[in-house]
Amino acid sequence: MARHTFGTMSLSAGIPIESIAKMMGHASIASTQIYAQVTDNKISEDMDRLIRKYQKEKAKEEAI
Repeated sequence: MARHTFGTMSLSAGIPIESIAKMMGHASIASTQIYAQVTDNKISEDMDRLIRKYQKEKAKEEAI
């Protein structure tokens, strides 16, 4: 698997960039960021997760 593909797929799978950096043998996360690109799909999934989290917190507050 190519380095760019590995980095991007790992990041999209939710693996922390710090772990990806170690897997790729990078001493610096900046090096890993060159290979691990954030996809539009990942951004959308993260936004959905964030919205659900805030909705859940809001529902808890309203229940009190």
